[in-house]
Amino acid sequence: MDRRKFLSRGGTALLTFYLGGCAEELTPGQARERGVPLQVLSAAEVATLDALGETLLPGSAAAGLSHFIDHQLGAPRSEQLLMIKYLGLDPPFDGFYRSGLAGLDGAARAAHGSAFAALAEELRRELVAAVAQSDPPGWSGPPAPLFYFVTRNDSLDVVYGTREGIEGLGIPYMAHILPPSRWGA
Repeated sequence: MDRRKFLSRGGTALLTFYLGGCAEELTPGQARERGVPLQVLSAAEVATLDALGETLLPGSAAAGLSHFIDHQLGAPRSEQLLMIKYLGLDPPFDGFYRSGLAGLDGAARAAHGSAFAALAEELRRELVAAVAQSDPPGWSGPPAPLFYFVTRNDSLDVVYGTREGIEGLGIPYMAHILPPSRWGA
């Protein structure tokens, strides 16, 4: 299934996570709440990604941004729904996310002497605004504006890629074809 079809069917579908050897279908937010172990990203990378997500779009960490990205990075390329897949870049994509998160931490340390996740909200917003424009001092990794674009879109997909997400904005959900279930599964 491609990204457009996925989103048109209701957004962030249930993902299959394995808990205690059993497959369970959960939303990324439910996976986060239940503490489903991550397969690709480290704890430090998740802390940076969640802080970035909250800076880009409050509520994205609780919606399961890190679990969504981690799950997608571990999926076969044909099943991945990350924005980066549609930009013509070569997989695997875990290096893109890892180096982008490391670049963000490097820029935070260069500017403020601390990891990005440890910065005050205002400093995070300032740094993210700089990343959206160009590679800030201390950045290493993919072009900062590209990393910003990709992670911003991933955050939007996780938070607003569902009927509930759209309705939470006070906008009536008016899909041309209603998804067969809450999560499009």
